[in-house]
Amino acid sequence: MAAAIIAFPIALPNCPDSCGNVKIPYPFGTTEGCYLNDTATIDDGISMELGEIEIQMYNSIDCYDQSGTPLSPNNMATLYVPSVIVSVTKNKFVAIQCDTYAHLNGFLNDQPSFVGCQSTCNNTLSAIGVDKCEVAQNTSNYVCRGNSTCINLKNRFGYYCNCMVGHNGNPYLKYGCQDINECDVKELNNCTSTQVCVNDIGSYHCLCIEGYNNLDGEARVPNRPAPKLPLAISLTGIGVGLIIMLVCCSWLYLIVKQRKLIKLKAKIVAIKKPKIVDQNKIEQFISEVVVLSQINHRNVVKLLGCCLETSVPLLFFEFIPNGTLFEYIHNEKKVSTISWETCLRIVTEIAEALSYLHFAASTPIIHRDVKSSKILLDSNYTAKVLDIGASRLVPLDQKEVATMVQGTIGYLDPEYLHTSQLIEKSDVYSFGVVLIELLTRRKVVSFDKLEMDRSLVTYFLISLEENRLFDILEKHVATEGNVEQLKEVANLAKKCLRLKREDRPTMKEVATELEELRKTEKHLWINVDSNSKETEHLLTRTSDSSKYDDHVVLYFDDGR
Repeated sequence: MAAAIIAFPIALPNCPDSCGNVKIPYPFGTTEGCYLNDTATIDDGISMELGEIEIQMYNSIDCYDQSGTPLSPNNMATLYVPSVIVSVTKNKFVAIQCDTYAHLNGFLNDQPSFVGCQSTCNNTLSAIGVDKCEVAQNTSNYVCRGNSTCINLKNRFGYYCNCMVGHNGNPYLKYGCQDINECDVKELNNCTSTQVCVNDIGSYHCLCIEGYNNLDGEARVPNRPAPKLPLAISLTGIGVGLIIMLVCCSWLYLIVKQRKLIKLKAKIVAIKKPKIVDQNKIEQFISEVVVLSQINHRNVVKLLGCCLETSVPLLFFEFIPNGTLFEYIHNEKKVSTISWETCLRIVTEIAEALSYLHFAASTPIIHRDVKSSKILLDSNYTAKVLDIGASRLVPLDQKEVATMVQGTIGYLDPEYLHTSQLIEKSDVYSFGVVLIELLTRRKVVSFDKLEMDRSLVTYFLISLEENRLFDILEKHVATEGNVEQLKEVANLAKKCLRLKREDRPTMKEVATELEELRKTEKHLWINVDSNSKETEHLLTRTSDSSKYDDHVVLYFDDGR
């Protein structure tokens, strides 16, 4: 109500405070000098000694109304410098505000160069910095001004400013937060007609008119006048009361701030930081930002933001607390902690995530390095696909892309390994390896075993051919799993591992089949003799493309 009745400046002096129908309070602005900018402005100039020319460019700004409709045409900043080189050490590329994706294209050493960054915010209050109030208040670029308080953003970095109680205006301006005179507006005070309203800094109080008491407004008896306190004593009492109130408020504020800090420390984001800075790593980093900016799926680890202003680029992801699927497959202490039913749900979620990347993303995405160590599990053991940095976007008019072979030995699609032609079904093969890894709890490449048993794929397919499925299943899987269900999962893995790509199912078909298996009626869990007739149908030979002896087996000195 105070904001509606009493108007205070919201922009810097001599600066516009609106764009169309949209109000623009500082630290935002549309003209130079009217917005918050921590970087120094360099005047145009030429240095003969250094062989440098400094060029001052305008900012690229877009304004939108409350419905998201642009109020001004896109004014992308463009710089044509065909005969000179742009310094890579003396320039900063900065994007300000929420839900912004900014990129810069150009040429460096006659090669196309691209740099970009993205910010995501959950609400419109996310506006300022990456430090919390406790740190920002001790820095030179702290922006909360007089009569304002600093408030930490919930569950993420940064802070925003609010005017103190009893003040109104713009907390980012030097004298932006001004005391509200509640006595000037009847709706802002509750003094009665027999009382006088007295304004205080940040508040007000009511004094009784002489001849009336302060309780009910009734007239006093003339021969019994109320005792009057000297003015100095009254003012002293008011001052002491205000001091006590401020001390109490400060104490409560510190307690609330401490509790918020404790809650904040309980939530962790995960930060991805390259160990070495080289051109390939930077290109992979930019590729990962571009790819992740197009993904929104509950089974893909969410990108929260990125930072390009450090010595090495940083990516900020949601934190997934329960580690990787690899640990629950190969760590003896964790193998028995999740049931087969949970395992089946996990692989179904992985299949759905890959199906989304292949068919539902705005541009099809091939993960190209699917493996159990790239699958994270949250507190509810929900699968989250990690590390899209090696992924590739597939143009809509193409079915495959030619790339340098990248991936992990044991999971790599043999046809991709030989041809360098990457398609969605390369991920299908890698997913099939994860399936048999989960069924057998064996590593995909074991150099401590006989040569014919080193490759898990070969070992699995030979065992199926020899009707020994239940000999190679991990004991917990064999005892917990439904017999028919386990055979169907093994058959599905076999389809995914077919040598010829056209014979493999799509990830959409795989996800559908796994979901149907989860919905089937459960039977009694029983142990099955490896020689029983119930597994005879696994001996059925399929086309040559699905037989184990069609697969190429490679042996390396290490597993990468």
